[in-house]
Amino acid sequence: RRRNRSTQLRMEMLQAGKTSHTDIVLCYMEDRVDQQFLEKIRNRIQNLQVDALTLNQESLAECLYQGRWWNPFPKFRFSERPDTAAAQVLEGNIIILVDNSPSALITPTSLFDVLEEADDYYFPPITGTYLRLSRLLIAIVTYFLTPTFLLLMEYPQWIPKGFEFIAVRDTVYIPLIWQLLLLELAIDGLKLAAVNTPNMLSTPLSVMAALVLGEFSVKSGWFNSEVMLYMAFVAVANYTQNSLELGYALKFMRIINLVLTAIFGVWGYVGGIVILAVSLLFNRTVSSRSYLYPLVPFHGKQLGHQLFRTR
Repeated sequence: RRRNRSTQLRMEMLQAGKTSHTDIVLCYMEDRVDQQFLEKIRNRIQNLQVDALTLNQESLAECLYQGRWWNPFPKFRFSERPDTAAAQVLEGNIIILVDNSPSALITPTSLFDVLEEADDYYFPPITGTYLRLSRLLIAIVTYFLTPTFLLLMEYPQWIPKGFEFIAVRDTVYIPLIWQLLLLELAIDGLKLAAVNTPNMLSTPLSVMAALVLGEFSVKSGWFNSEVMLYMAFVAVANYTQNSLELGYALKFMRIINLVLTAIFGVWGYVGGIVILAVSLLFNRTVSSRSYLYPLVPFHGKQLGHQLFRTR
């Protein structure tokens, strides 16, 4: 309310949960919101048949989205920033606030909305555009890097001239596919360990883990240095995304592509890309709008606003 003092701003209080009676607030601009979509969200919340929203927003999100959850790409956007929530309200979106939850649930949300960050607007347009395009490019690279590396190692004759140095020179004791899959699991293990490690021990244990995984694992023959390098880039690059859910969705798609490439070669590599494309094309927002809008269906002006930071 302090950021938007318009008389069109609405805060509509609802409740859900037979036992918990959890307070839920729908926040929107009366003159900008899609009234049919608003009515759809309101009816779904009012008709929820749940005992309690134990996990707050996640419980509500799973109740609101009635499609299948096998698709890992995020259907909602979450933010703890008031400036982001206020901006989304002004764009005609609906903000859902759940009691005891520190973040706002933003809907409807497309892939380009998830890739967007508020920090892009705290820099001049040229800098914000660079950061936005860099984030998109890094997301693409994190998906293609290791499957492409595995494919080129299976077909070394396809390595472009001048890039022969990317080939694995040392003896491979463990197949590359198993090295990549083990490191995918090990990286998540380190993340989980870091969450539960006391702050005073996190730094020394992180250094010890880096030494063990980085140097000794290569010398012992478990991993090749090239595999360690590419997986280290992927692990660090995942943190360029504001949405952890999007990072894990790309991770799952990357693992599928790795497995298919290892089994079927180039056809498996192409099949993995097709699965990614199908997952994006058939993933729907809560409003049933295309998840790839404004790319599909194509809207040139809106796509330009999504890709380039303007005044």
